[in-house]
Amino acid sequence: MMRSNILDLLRKAGDEYISGEEIASKLGVSRTAVWKHIKELKQSGYSIDSHSRSGYCLKAAPDLLLPGEIENGRKTKVLGNVVKYYKSVLSTNNEAKKLAAQGAADGTIIVSEEQSTGRGRLSRGWYSPAGKGIWFTIILRPNFLPQEAPKCTLMAAVALAKAVKKFGLDVGIKWPNDILFEGKKLVGILTEMNAEMDRVNYIIIGMGINVNIARDDFPDEIKDLATSFSIMKGERLPRLEILNELLYELEKLYETAQTDGFVPILEEWKKYSVTLGQEVNVIGINETFAGKAVDIDDDGALLVETTAGIRRVLAGDVSIRPRK
Repeated sequence: MMRSNILDLLRKAGDEYISGEEIASKLGVSRTAVWKHIKELKQSGYSIDSHSRSGYCLKAAPDLLLPGEIENGRKTKVLGNVVKYYKSVLSTNNEAKKLAAQGAADGTIIVSEEQSTGRGRLSRGWYSPAGKGIWFTIILRPNFLPQEAPKCTLMAAVALAKAVKKFGLDVGIKWPNDILFEGKKLVGILTEMNAEMDRVNYIIIGMGINVNIARDDFPDEIKDLATSFSIMKGERLPRLEILNELLYELEKLYETAQTDGFVPILEEWKKYSVTLGQEVNVIGINETFAGKAVDIDDDGALLVETTAGIRRVLAGDVSIRPRK
């Protein structure tokens, strides 16, 4: 808490120096305590200029998704009110489930600099190297019924597409939630739920966002399938700003879902879809078939026109067939 308070004072001072004596006086601590906390902040990666006469000046923050840095740029009322930060975890979804079971509040986010066993849909792994992406999970406790929960996956995809557009990035959504650019995957989203017959206990939405991963960094087995925002833009992008913009867009959609339902969100999803109108292959639990993706229904299911009629896809792997 003390470190956060010192950072607040340094940020408010802007390019001006603030003396250790002034910091100590405002926070009710000794100058020695201030010096120790400044030293710890420097060790954490903050660039703080120090002068014996002038005091301290914050020059730059580290490229870390620290709770204080997220809070500094946060534009939301609920999402991100509580941030659990880790240097490394097996999976942020796993940590989120533990915290949700312990009563973590609506909007709590779990963020890690890396995941050693990140997970995607259909039990696939997700490459999550340290400091090069946004690997996080959000805990939601909505007022809607359990049957609405699968649509949260589409909601998250729309929020992400809207957020990154503000950074000059136009992406598409492959049903239900893969974020693609030129056919390559940028983001994976995994939604899980704990519920009773008539109420949701919690929903967790995990996202793996490839931000600053270089082309040669990807493992060979996914090098031709995956991409990152920095590859798209040709420059590094600010992870903190992307995360806070995403939380902002997601909160607006989350509020819409709880007050007006998911219909407006599904209509927005269609605008970003790269699946609708395409010939697709569908690999379901017990069968495989092909057809043309023509729409999604009010449940978020993909409607595929086949020679035998319209087929409704609620789960499975859908791939777009290359044009002849």
